[in-house]
Amino acid sequence: MTIRNVRDHGQRFRPRMACLKKVESVMLEMQDPKTGVKSQPQRLVITTIPHAITGEDIVAWLTNCYSIETEEAWALGTMLVAFGYIYPLQDHKRLVIKPDASLYRFQTPYFWPAQQWPVEDTDYAIYLAKRNIRKKGILEMYEQVQYNSLHKWMNHKWDFIVMQAKEQYRAGKERKKPDRVVFDCQERAYWVVHRPPPGTVSAMDYGLERMVDPNTEELVLCLFSLFSSLVKYSVTYNKHDPFLAPCLPSNPWVTDDVTYWLLNMANVEIPTKMRVERWTFSFAELLSDPRGRDDFRLFLKKEFSGENLAFWEACEDLKWGTAATMNDKAQQVYKTFLTRGAPRWINIDGKTMEVTVKGLKHPHRYVLDAAQTHIFMLMKKDSYGRYLKSPVFKDTQKRAICPDQHMFSVSQLEANARKRRPSISPIIVRQLEQEERARMATSGPVDITQVMSKLSNKGKEVPPSKK
Repeated sequence: MTIRNVRDHGQRFRPRMACLKKVESVMLEMQDPKTGVKSQPQRLVITTIPHAITGEDIVAWLTNCYSIETEEAWALGTMLVAFGYIYPLQDHKRLVIKPDASLYRFQTPYFWPAQQWPVEDTDYAIYLAKRNIRKKGILEMYEQVQYNSLHKWMNHKWDFIVMQAKEQYRAGKERKKPDRVVFDCQERAYWVVHRPPPGTVSAMDYGLERMVDPNTEELVLCLFSLFSSLVKYSVTYNKHDPFLAPCLPSNPWVTDDVTYWLLNMANVEIPTKMRVERWTFSFAELLSDPRGRDDFRLFLKKEFSGENLAFWEACEDLKWGTAATMNDKAQQVYKTFLTRGAPRWINIDGKTMEVTVKGLKHPHRYVLDAAQTHIFMLMKKDSYGRYLKSPVFKDTQKRAICPDQHMFSVSQLEANARKRRPSISPIIVRQLEQEERARMATSGPVDITQVMSKLSNKGKEVPPSKK
């Protein structure tokens, strides 16, 4: 590391350490025997815990000492718990201050964040192994998942981890019960802060980087990247946004000229230059245009890899088709593209194939997503670049048309506007249809044979028997 890097690292680290020093000064004031938060032995189940404090005492002390509102004091106290300066004795998972009689203790300075102890997986594995011994194999769900993962990852030194855990457990058994409970709570609070349960908002997600001033280099770079992407997108699509650039040859909603719609139909023979230009923006733009897919299909056919696009389109058809045909379509896709010896077999990796075939036992709309994504990325990285350099695309680009802008006078626009008629409400249309059917029924001729047959059938009906 160069001297400049060391200096820059120190300059970035100094504000964080300054924040920690301020927090530690608050902790020292809170633990002052005369003016700090009053602590006293408290009974926890059947064990008496020394120097315990309550949540309401912490909030009251912060309110009186700093002359702040109760909500601010509660937020400050919660921050102290979240960073591990104060730890709960009862509800270990929730790192918040409860302004009631819930019991807390001050964390020993050895576990304060400013100590910068590296949070290593080996230490966490020893802690979980020790808890596993103490709880006789009954851990929290997330702890069991972490325990199994670390066991698999550190299998080469798991004997050493278990030996250390047994030694620490044996040493803990020799302590007095109140001291043992306090140490267990301290250690558990430390790991809840640094290895929080899933779904818990942790103050240490990014270590001490969360205390960086908002004007630091990292945030500026992030915002710069965000705005650069926005500017790049705006510049790219500027000419293709009808709010920013005129439609060629004209806007049909204003001029009543439908030429624009005719030139941009889904499967028009010769596309416009602007339409072809959009195909170069991204592979997703090319696939979203039916005319672009036709052009890309022609290129893939010449490369003998047209099954990739056909499979992607079949997946889209399954995803957006009707539910009644979903099972049949899924089986058809499997027989055509995935089964061994399929007529249009596609090349995907074994893991993706295994996931897809397993999902097809109970098909649903998104059962082919893994395979579709694999083929999409394959075409994007391999075929798309060659397509843009191919004679197929260059020929389409050369033949593309660029319509001239239609110029309409004000009188022509006004004449077109007068020709337009406002649409009738569907409710009024339905009422008019019902009135027309009623009028036709009353004015039309009556078929006497149908009337006589109805009367004769009515006379043949057998009346119900009287009881």
